[in-house]
Amino acid sequence: MNSNSLLKGTLSPIILKLLAEQGQMYGYQLIQSIRERSGGHLHIKEGALYPALHKLEQQGFLEVEHRQVSGRVRKYYRLGAKGRRATEDKLSELKTFVTAVQSILEPKTKLS
Repeated sequence: MNSNSLLKGTLSPIILKLLAEQGQMYGYQLIQSIRERSGGHLHIKEGALYPALHKLEQQGFLEVEHRQVSGRVRKYYRLGAKGRRATEDKLSELKTFVTAVQSILEPKTKLS
């Protein structure tokens, strides 16, 4: 599914949700988790993921830890205190948006 434009506004809440559940993850883990949990429908590219991660980090939502793994430095992301507080709000906003879109796409018929 080529949903880059649709996914753009939902990527941050998705990242926050996954990190809230998993505790910490590195970029490739996030990409794989999104693909698996979406049943293969959402394919996040590094070019979309890393700017979103950097933005969340700049907003103070994420903390980053650098670890040496197999001779390479890997960045692990986890929610900071501000990120834990923001996750619930961002998910609530996303759920409200999805519900509103569903109301437009699948309007309920009124009984007379």
